Amino acid sequence: MDNLIPTTMLRKKIWLVFFAMFVFWYLLLYGAGWESLKPSSHNQENILKVSSDTHQDEDGFSKIDMVSTDESRNASNVSDNDQNPSVYVFDPNETKKSCEGRYIYVHELPSRFNNDLLQQCKSLSKWENMCKYLANSGLGPDLGNPQRLFLSSGWYETNQFSLEVIFHNKMKQYECLTDDSSKAAGIFVPYYPGLDVARYLFSSYNMSVRDAASLDLVKWLREKPEWKSLWGRDHFMVAGRISWDFRRVVDEDSAWGNKLMLLPETQNMTMLTIESSPWNKNDFAIPYPTYFHPAKDDDVLQWQNKMRRTKRRVLFSFVGGARPKMERSIRGEIMDQCVASRRKCRLLQCQEKSNKCLRPAYVMKNFQISDFCLQPSGDSFTRRSTFDSILAGCIPVFFSPGSAYVQYLWHLPKEYTKYSVLISEEDVKAKKVNIENVLSRIPKSKVAAMREEVIKLIPKVVYADPRFILERVEDAFDLTVNGVLERVNGFRKEIREGKSISLSFDEESSWKYYTFGLTGKHEWDHFFLRTKNRTW
Repeated sequence: MDNLIPTTMLRKKIWLVFFAMFVFWYLLLYGAGWESLKPSSHNQENILKVSSDTHQDEDGFSKIDMVSTDESRNASNVSDNDQNPSVYVFDPNETKKSCEGRYIYVHELPSRFNNDLLQQCKSLSKWENMCKYLANSGLGPDLGNPQRLFLSSGWYETNQFSLEVIFHNKMKQYECLTDDSSKAAGIFVPYYPGLDVARYLFSSYNMSVRDAASLDLVKWLREKPEWKSLWGRDHFMVAGRISWDFRRVVDEDSAWGNKLMLLPETQNMTMLTIESSPWNKNDFAIPYPTYFHPAKDDDVLQWQNKMRRTKRRVLFSFVGGARPKMERSIRGEIMDQCVASRRKCRLLQCQEKSNKCLRPAYVMKNFQISDFCLQPSGDSFTRRSTFDSILAGCIPVFFSPGSAYVQYLWHLPKEYTKYSVLISEEDVKAKKVNIENVLSRIPKSKVAAMREEVIKLIPKVVYADPRFILERVEDAFDLTVNGVLERVNGFRKEIREGKSISLSFDEESSWKYYTFGLTGKHEWDHFFLRTKNRTW
């Protein structure tokens, strides 16, 4: 009996504890709201809708269409964007970006500087009729979807030198245009210098003919009131060819190109080219146009997911031709190594007869099956192929930092090892390095991480269809405009602070200053030595 009383009391205490815990959890859950633990009716509807939209895509994979309702966008906020980079994270409180400090005024140029050139499209190139490439706002003919390599829409046979037309048409859709130049943060000059000079590059025209339009343009600009506010430092222009086509350093008829970028007026402007000069301070590189021009945000998302699913059957590939007349070229050695690697490398050789490199399907298929894509210098530092390979989710392999790292500062990450590989061209030329061995030693986990970085770069290096407006994705055009306005704002700030607006660093060190903010000795100095063998 003596032991029974303590046992009974113990049982009562246990039940009391259980009862207290029940009351505590009941009040806690009731206070938080039972409904918050259950899916709301509209979320249930979205779940049903997403489930019903699941289907097989062109590769036979199950795919879920992105639901565009506000409810589904809010629901997607619960996803971890790092774990699932395919899902956009939407902010329901996001408001439209203000145009303050972003207004752009577009000069109304005489038609001889742009539209007349389009009317003369048959004479713009010695080698081919450019008319078809200027269709669809400069995108070129619709590619369709051969071999199911692309998407059902958004793919065009875009010429690498059509950027001036694409950019101008993109600017017409820019959300912060103004007719009041006094409000403008930047002033766009819609001249087509690349189309203009291309007519004369491979023919025996004298230098005065090649320079005529450039001289007329700067004279026209000087006479405008907008020029006098900052003497052109708020003006910018796109030249859709490499910088060297506009930097004729001697006044001789036999010398290459014109002198557009050497004129005093253009020295003040921001000149945008598909390849800039490492040794000059007034031009900035922006991506070559690729074959992909999305019309809506989900086109970008769908393509990125397709590239994530694509099986990579070969270690590396090269698309290009040899440069036997160029002493410094390593392309011959690269092609030899690719052939020697047999199944590890895929070679698509560009030859004059039935040149498959001019057919987008062959090029993109080659890149889509490869882990790495070799991008040696060609006639100049850069290649359009770099951006085609990024578009295909293929990790670019460079042989000089001049091919990308000191070029596309607004579009590619400074941490270049995250998305690319650098192999010294000197080592390749001297046969000191085996490309297959270098790439094979990279761990598979590292390759996967690098590929994901490349795929994330896709929206930053494509120009969306100028006839449409992307709502959430910033493309190469958007990043370019941001970069230009930031540069112009820097000039304005210097003026307010009474500083000199002439950059004080040695122009020969432009590549170091713009890339690193320093001009002292650097490990890449030997890549940028000027020699008589290197004319660019």
